[in-house]
Amino acid sequence: MKRVAMTGAAGRVGTLLRPFLRSHVEHLSLIDLQEPDGLGENENFVRADLTKLDEATAALKDIDGVVHLAGIASGIDMNAILHANVLGTYNLYEAARINKVQRVVYASSNHATGFYPRGQLVSPLDPMRPDSPYGLSKCWGELVAGLYYDTSGIRSLSIRIGNAGTYPNSERSIAIWISARDLAQLVRIGLSHPSIAATVVYGVSDTEEMWWENDLAARLGYRPQDRPRDHALIEERSEGPVALAFQGGGFCEINHDGTIRMRDAEGLAESPETVE
Repeated sequence: MKRVAMTGAAGRVGTLLRPFLRSHVEHLSLIDLQEPDGLGENENFVRADLTKLDEATAALKDIDGVVHLAGIASGIDMNAILHANVLGTYNLYEAARINKVQRVVYASSNHATGFYPRGQLVSPLDPMRPDSPYGLSKCWGELVAGLYYDTSGIRSLSIRIGNAGTYPNSERSIAIWISARDLAQLVRIGLSHPSIAATVVYGVSDTEEMWWENDLAARLGYRPQDRPRDHALIEERSEGPVALAFQGGGFCEINHDGTIRMRDAEGLAESPETVE
């Protein structure tokens, strides 16, 4: 990839990722509603609202590949999530199709499978189990990526990012944290690996906790360089029983009635209620 665009470039993940990515591309086009700080020599800023197809299409002119980070990363306002994450992602792919963009790296999330129990090994091939409206929107994005490969040949790597903070600040984040340089490595794989079609991997550094089966990422060449516990700075916090039961943590508590329910691989209740 020579000319790469990054949406949501002024956000937290984009800010962390840019220094590790711009040295590997000829030009990095930063797309956002707010101008990022400290533009590099091979960076430019494009102000665009991805919920408007004409602006998304203009922003991707002469672009080879896209790192799609833009969207709302939390909250339960479904109207806002539909606007930014659902419509914005659809428009991004449609703009990519119009401009004949070859590759998209889609920032999915661990919250696409957040309702799996902690301690259960989850594969990218296991059914989605979103833990929130946000997680649901990331499931949508992964499906959009598949649709646009099948219909238009756009190759996508969807990275279910764990915790991409500056450092792990809880036991949960130690299990799922990914450093900026490890995430950048996955992004570069997504932009260049010849076998990518509509591929899903987990974005996690070299953690000792085994929540996710990530052999596919390893087969694609991913070799994480950082260990979460080496960077941890634990902050005191308490989690409720629902958050502690599931991989999605506090997101699982959104609109939850407090009754912990488990289901098996066939979608059947592990402890079925008696029906009178």
